[in-house]
Amino acid sequence: MSKNKFPPKRRVAKKDDEPLYIYGLHSVRAALDNPQRKKLCLLVTPNALSRLNESGAVAGIKIEQVTPRELDRLLGSEAVHQGVALQVEAIERLELGAIRGAKLVVVLDQITDPHNVGAILRTACAFGADAVISTARYAPRETGVLAKSASGALDLIAFIEVNNLAKSLEILKSDGMNILGFDSEASEPLTPNLQFDRVAIVLGSEGKGLRQRTKEVCNKMVRLDMIGEIKSLNVSNAAAIALYALSAK
Repeated sequence: MSKNKFPPKRRVAKKDDEPLYIYGLHSVRAALDNPQRKKLCLLVTPNALSRLNESGAVAGIKIEQVTPRELDRLLGSEAVHQGVALQVEAIERLELGAIRGAKLVVVLDQITDPHNVGAILRTACAFGADAVISTARYAPRETGVLAKSASGALDLIAFIEVNNLAKSLEILKSDGMNILGFDSEASEPLTPNLQFDRVAIVLGSEGKGLRQRTKEVCNKMVRLDMIGEIKSLNVSNAAAIALYALSAK
């Protein structure tokens, strides 16, 4: 589905007392281009501002020129900011009904690591998924780390939080979507020739995997077979393999 296709329905992202900064050139560019994102102030080095202007206009927002060291102090020395940080408000989230008729959805069952969730958002966007759905509890809040890991996808793909995941999956099933769960103990392997017109792939947290009730709702459970010495993958890598297999013709 096209960029910013879905209008915001309600805010489910909680506001924090601390300001929210998105950093990194790709993440900031996507946020600047998202009309649904409220932008407050752009902190940027002269070099980074020049690079941003090469990819599109930077207008209608307060701009403060800063040094890389000042950004290090603001964001922390581990933040790969590339000379730019954008102060924003948390993005408007969508209700489940906003993606009715979607073809491809990625569902996260209590995945809490912001790096993993961000990487999954990025991969889902790259493979043309219509949305990513996560649980409202046991899921990361919107942060600069999440946005940077998503490399712009946070502002490019519908990101939905639901209170009751099993019920939400039932709603997707009633809308004609196949629910494909991933579990290392599943009896069937994932194969590239699975043919689904519409599918939601459901991934669980590392360690615990999918909850039992989540498994019960799925139409089909599959596993990722690995022939090497290591028999498990980071969940974001598993998401990439699953999306590639389902998109293979």
